[in-house]
Amino acid sequence: MADPALEVLIDALRCLPGVGQKSAQRMAFHLLQHDRVGAMKLSQALAASIDEIGHCERCHTFSRAPVCDVCQDESRDQSLLCVVESPADQAAFERTGSYHGLYFVLLGRLSPLDGIGVHDIGLTALLQRAVDGLVAEVILATNFNAEGEATAHVIGEALRQRGMKVTRLARGVPVGSELEYVDLGTIAHAFMDRR
Repeated sequence: MADPALEVLIDALRCLPGVGQKSAQRMAFHLLQHDRVGAMKLSQALAASIDEIGHCERCHTFSRAPVCDVCQDESRDQSLLCVVESPADQAAFERTGSYHGLYFVLLGRLSPLDGIGVHDIGLTALLQRAVDGLVAEVILATNFNAEGEATAHVIGEALRQRGMKVTRLARGVPVGSELEYVDLGTIAHAFMDRR
């Protein structure tokens, strides 16, 4: 039987996505046996992040300040608002360097089976932000799974009813791929969304 403190650590590590009992146990043993300094740095970084990082009042991404750096950046195109599901999705867009507008982070997606509805993803706040008089186009960049598509549909309809221009992130064949190895759904969408 393991020490109760070790069991608490293993159980805490299991809260991470994709980490099961064995992976959590391996991580705990590694940190305690081989990298106590790393474990301390991890502990301090987690504690500081929980204390210091909240959500931006405008876009809901992670931020230490009430309004994040992206929302404060006056050089960004104020007429474009890209709607993403998570701060990780926003970070992916930022790494491309190809988008210079603003964001709205839903912090989730519609999932009726899990009890997640329009109020849980901040639809009211998104609609208020989109019709603020500055935004000319809302780009829906939710994931291309069932929940992401449903989320994009509901948001798109609500925005169109308010007279907003709404576009959806395009789907297509990945760069460098060979058509014979691309799944049929991707090929079909790429063909329909051709330009």
